[in-house]
Amino acid sequence: MPDTHAPHLIRGARPLGGDPVDLLLSEGRITEAGPGLAAPEGAEVVDAAGLIALPGLVDLHTHLREPGREDAETVATGSRSAAMGGYTAVHAMANTDPVADTAGVVEQVWRLGREAGYCDVRPVGAVTVGLAGERLSEIGAMADSAARVRVFSDDGICVSDALLMRRALEYVKAFDGVVAQHAQEPRLTEGAQMNEGRVSDRLGLPGWPAVAEEAIIARDCLLAQHVGSRLHVCHVSTKGSVDIIRWAKARGCDVTAEVTPHHLLLTDELVESYDPVYKVNPPLRTAEDVRALREGLADGTIDIVATDHAPHPAEAKETEWSTAAMGMVGLETALSVVQEAMVDTGLLTWAEVAERMSTVPARIGRVDGHGRGLAVGEPANVVLYDPAAPVAVDGAAMATKSGNTPFRGMTLPGRVQATFLRGVPTVLEGEIK
Repeated sequence: MPDTHAPHLIRGARPLGGDPVDLLLSEGRITEAGPGLAAPEGAEVVDAAGLIALPGLVDLHTHLREPGREDAETVATGSRSAAMGGYTAVHAMANTDPVADTAGVVEQVWRLGREAGYCDVRPVGAVTVGLAGERLSEIGAMADSAARVRVFSDDGICVSDALLMRRALEYVKAFDGVVAQHAQEPRLTEGAQMNEGRVSDRLGLPGWPAVAEEAIIARDCLLAQHVGSRLHVCHVSTKGSVDIIRWAKARGCDVTAEVTPHHLLLTDELVESYDPVYKVNPPLRTAEDVRALREGLADGTIDIVATDHAPHPAEAKETEWSTAAMGMVGLETALSVVQEAMVDTGLLTWAEVAERMSTVPARIGRVDGHGRGLAVGEPANVVLYDPAAPVAVDGAAMATKSGNTPFRGMTLPGRVQATFLRGVPTVLEGEIK
């Protein structure tokens, strides 16, 4: 999207849930803010009475599938979905085909994002060649490329070799990068199908123990502290993981962590339906884990919400449980789920939502121009959200190419009404532009 465009005057929005003000977006920035602003000649006026204004959301964990998996998603369809969810920047994970383990592939993803124009697409580089966990990828070349990669992850596969993980942590220090770990001890999860516990025992499905996640997190926090590097933990899902991260932060580890919307709201009880839409990695956990995750997000132990948007073609999900792919889409429902799980329960204010879904993920990913305040002079990356507009979730009606949402049939509170990327509306009145 171009930076030069007609001004937009947003009338009566409530920044971070506060008092209503008008915001003038012009030449890619917020140029005026206050009550009763006059509309400049040629400006488009947006009635935002009753809407909450937030800085454009930033997702640190999105699967866009392209190149190679265009049957599930493309950079264009995934970034359209992101815009519909209020996101102005997303980080595209590396498990594509070919894997994003070279400067050429990450630059391809970055350029596709620029061409689509719905949000800024920041590629995530693979830690190891081909995600094989045997030798480090071209980390330096990806960092120096036009895509300026700062986040590296083998997400979907754990970097289980401790020495290799140490080397990666040491390498990214040179350019202030971060390694985002998929915490899953592979030997403890061979053949696992769901959370290990009472429900898995009753259903007779192989269990996925919490310790498989927790052991890797503990190891990597110690490694990161030892080498003085930044570690980010992907999709935290257990109470024990929250406790370990809290302990690591208390001892000075430079660790950040994310939780997904689905782990904030859903539990392993849903697996009793054997509906593969609920099959995900890491698996849905217990109600006790959900409470701990919410508390951890509220008190800052968990730093951010990240979607782990994982689209799949219908044939990969509409099959028997044991052969179904793991993953759920989440970009278009994330803000609504966070409202239900965290805001409506009194655990977070809208200002704190903005911090955990925009400011901090932008800081972790070193994304310039995003996660900033809604103040004069700041980039005009803005989302307008109606918290009083419940939406019945329908995967077929989403902008994403895949409809594997675990919230289908549910009514969630709130709806994104507009998303502005550098002052250009990518979504307006709830519709893609």
